[in-house]
Amino acid sequence: MSLLSVRDLVVKFAMRNNTVTALNKISFDLARGERIGIVGESGAGKSITGFSILNLLSKPGYIDSGSITFDGEDITQMTDPQLRDIRGNRIAMIFQDPMVTLNPVLTIGQQMVETLQAHRRLSKSDAEQIAIAKLREVYIPAPEERLAQYPHELSGGMRQRIIIAIALLLDPQLIIADEPTTALDVTIQADIMELLLELCQSNKVSLILITHDLGVVSQMTERTLVVYAGRIIEAGPTREIINDPQHPYSQGLINALPQQTPRGEKLKQIPGAMPALSAVPDGCAFNPRCSFATDTCRKTVPEVTRIDHLEVACHEVRRHHETEEVAE
Repeated sequence: MSLLSVRDLVVKFAMRNNTVTALNKISFDLARGERIGIVGESGAGKSITGFSILNLLSKPGYIDSGSITFDGEDITQMTDPQLRDIRGNRIAMIFQDPMVTLNPVLTIGQQMVETLQAHRRLSKSDAEQIAIAKLREVYIPAPEERLAQYPHELSGGMRQRIIIAIALLLDPQLIIADEPTTALDVTIQADIMELLLELCQSNKVSLILITHDLGVVSQMTERTLVVYAGRIIEAGPTREIINDPQHPYSQGLINALPQQTPRGEKLKQIPGAMPALSAVPDGCAFNPRCSFATDTCRKTVPEVTRIDHLEVACHEVRRHHETEEVAE
């Protein structure tokens, strides 16, 4: 049985004049110990997916339909006390900016001890020992001293290591990392991602990595979901998507990587921009930006086509695949 199973998840936002759909029938599974990436441009629905899994959507957002089954239990049907037991305990989340995540008026020790005591019956001294052990695990120097410090006294990289240590405090089964290195210097980003990968592997923790960086996804994950305008448009093994993307949007993301452009030439960009939730076009949402778009693409939402290990939602890919099958 999968650790996490998301089925036909629909998330909407009730606006003043209408209701818009942020996630449209998202479905995927995550095995125990597996690492998957969710990639796409800003506004694609990546972070909303992560927040939905923990049922952390704030109004006017809400889960309209579908199911999110974690370890055999449907999160969408849980009460607040049941959700509190899941959040931070069995599922931990790492957010983009450590200065927003950490409480600036509490010491690192107070925040770590409070997290432990919220879910475990521990004395303060026992909780502090566990906190020190976790800080050592993320290579924080002099961890005993760090417990007495406030977030502003630490560097950005140190704060993000502490966030990872807090995420691992209660030995979760799943970590959701939402753009975990966005606020950090490029030189520190690789170290943080390497640390997160090492800890997930050594602790056998499942990981959902939400990012726009396909380079990071290729290093960190086993499977990838490419999201566009609230739909999964391509899914499969990360290596296959990186090396031979099938959907035109996935191809555009790969081509836009700096290493894909010869030195001295302009970076390749996908023309246009992600549509607003209130203005998602009919048919395939990517059709206004796609050089392969036909009338069918502008009228009909593409069904998912399975090609070996990949699942692709594209009329052109389906037509090409069917033509090849007939030829064989």
